[in-house]
Amino acid sequence: MSDEIVATIRASEARRYMGVGMLGSVGALVLYVALSTPPSAGWLLFLLVVGGATIWLAARMWQATAFTIELTETELRCSDGNVIARIDDIENIDRGFFAFKPSNGFLIRTKTPGSRIWQPGLYWRMGRRIGVGGVTPGSQSKAASEILAAMVAMRSQGGDGRL
Repeated sequence: MSDEIVATIRASEARRYMGVGMLGSVGALVLYVALSTPPSAGWLLFLLVVGGATIWLAARMWQATAFTIELTETELRCSDGNVIARIDDIENIDRGFFAFKPSNGFLIRTKTPGSRIWQPGLYWRMGRRIGVGGVTPGSQSKAASEILAAMVAMRSQGGDGRL
């Protein structure tokens, strides 16, 4: 078995700055509204929590999008060492227009559930569903999903899933 990388999905610097900048701007705007014209105590608390959570989310997205998703012949993994899905465990891949998937991405359904993980702007996993995409370029996601679909199809036809 080879550990050679077949395809990669990486957020470009422009997409990272745009996504994090938009989230940070919304958080800063909400905090500004809360502090410049303080509403009643309940609304003030709500606005402070939403603004702080949005700033926190922007920071998490900045950290997460520094990594790369790598597709090898045996697994889909993140460059931080997390295995997103093993090729043998993938049941199907949904790239449809109405699929509940991240922007510019695709949805994977596995045979066995995995632990929950969320890397904002890159991928998420909840049970048997994995969403890949977000601030990633559609061209890289589409190429990786088509290679992954070919690997799964070859495996289901009796092959070993290698290209």
